Amino acid sequence: RNIVYLLKLHIKSTEKIVFHLNFNQCNVLAIELKKSFNCYILAIVHYLDWANFLLGNLGRLRSILAKEQLDDNQEELVRNSVENDRLFYAAVDHMVCLSQYTRRVLCEEYFLDPTKISVVLNGMKDYAPKIIDRKSLRCKWWFSTQEKIILFVGRLDDVKGLKYLIEAFRKTLRVYPQCRLVMAGDGAYNAYMKVAEDISAKITYTGFLDKTKLYELYSIADIGVMPSFHEQCSYVAIEMMMHGIPLIASTSTGLKEMIEDGITGLHIPVVEYPDRVEIDTSLLAEKMLYLLQNPEEVEQLGKNARKRYEKYYTSITMRENMLTLYQGLFVDND
Repeated sequence: RNIVYLLKLHIKSTEKIVFHLNFNQCNVLAIELKKSFNCYILAIVHYLDWANFLLGNLGRLRSILAKEQLDDNQEELVRNSVENDRLFYAAVDHMVCLSQYTRRVLCEEYFLDPTKISVVLNGMKDYAPKIIDRKSLRCKWWFSTQEKIILFVGRLDDVKGLKYLIEAFRKTLRVYPQCRLVMAGDGAYNAYMKVAEDISAKITYTGFLDKTKLYELYSIADIGVMPSFHEQCSYVAIEMMMHGIPLIASTSTGLKEMIEDGITGLHIPVVEYPDRVEIDTSLLAEKMLYLLQNPEEVEQLGKNARKRYEKYYTSITMRENMLTLYQGLFVDND
């Protein structure tokens, strides 16, 4: 209520007001805004808590929601998160999803009205350099010009599928030792360094990087890998496409839609079981080896990835889509 009181001091217009909420624990705020303003409440679904708890296992979610008696605290957390989400979505006028997958989940599992849900993809300004001196950049980073660079970017966390990536990289090294895995991001270093201690000389952990240094890595990477169990509309995937990097991506949630299998990158299936999710490390290694050993295919996939970025994921496209959505909210009242 205090937030609404403060807003009323500054918002004098009474027409065509849209409050755009980015956090899904704001159902009370949404209710108070509706009481005080003649407005639309728009909410964007950046994440689903249950997907983090269950590593995106939709089958297990359905099982938990159907139970009369829950088995443990995690199942209680999952059910509570879904119920809290439902309260929030009931309090808003319209929702924006970042993938068709999430829209289907909201319709089928949350029983929401599909006419209240739109899909607007994330977008980014084009920062990819037109001319790249790959040799000089590799020397700057002390990478051998003979090594192929496999790049992972993101939080070092189980939801990113990193233990499967490390095992697949271990298998890849046995066949193709002239490669290096670069892991850019902050997180649980000790856990993954322990898992990979036998191949530690072939893995570079950069920690968190600012945009300038990160984009240098994008410029010299040969292939990207994202074996995540849960993503909406990944900015890392967009950055990879922007830089023309073919990406091996899991079929989890929104990633499957972003990467076109065999056109802009390769898919690695996520295998769901009643109590867990897994990735076939032998298959992931096979796909990594295929790209490492077929530079012509890498070049073509990279060109296609860049074209896909230009078509769907620029900041200009996102801006136009959001403006169209905002304006459409008032069509019926004009």
